[in-house]
Amino acid sequence: MAARSLWAVQRLQRLLASGAVSESRGWLQPFSTATQRTAGEDCSSEDPPDVLGPSLAERALRLKAVKLEKEVQDLTLRYQRAVADCENIRRRTQRCVEDAKIFGIQSFCKDLVEVADILEKTAECFSEGAKPEDHKLTLEKVFQGLSLLEAKLKSVFAKHGLEKMTPIGDKYDPHEHELISHMPAGVGVQPGTVALVRQDGYKLHGRTIRLAQVEVAVESQRRL
Repeated sequence: MAARSLWAVQRLQRLLASGAVSESRGWLQPFSTATQRTAGEDCSSEDPPDVLGPSLAERALRLKAVKLEKEVQDLTLRYQRAVADCENIRRRTQRCVEDAKIFGIQSFCKDLVEVADILEKTAECFSEGAKPEDHKLTLEKVFQGLSLLEAKLKSVFAKHGLEKMTPIGDKYDPHEHELISHMPAGVGVQPGTVALVRQDGYKLHGRTIRLAQVEVAVESQRRL
């Protein structure tokens, strides 16, 4: 508003100086048509600019652009950090898996070492320097050692979830039993059930890790 007022005053002064208008008796006299046309041309050529600088919309857009650029930089930095953290977690997880593969049976091996100690002590009973009269004592020691060894093995297996299957009398299951041959069904033995176990099978936490080799009872006398 101040810029327009100053321009209007300066324009009026130029018109007075050119004679386009005259001041007499306290009021301005009207000027001629030619003068009006000249004055109009001058006014049109010297109109002050409507915009003196960037508009409010442009300034708002610039501020918004700066803000968005800052947000993009911040998100990019956070994304890079997240990627780096994920990579570190992946590497640690991979190391843990590798360690679990290597040392996962550490506890089982520790228990087996105790079994090996019992077996070694039992084997020491058969020394070359043993006298014939000591054979009975030696056999007693061996029997005690084997009994202790069997008990220790059962304890180790139970501790680690290893279970021996006893399928005699159970219905034949190809997922747990390996059929070796058939045998005639006898008294108290139903056809299609396990009549004899040739080799024990084992389960680890309920999953079969070795099939039991069995003979299955059948009604006929035919053997495979």
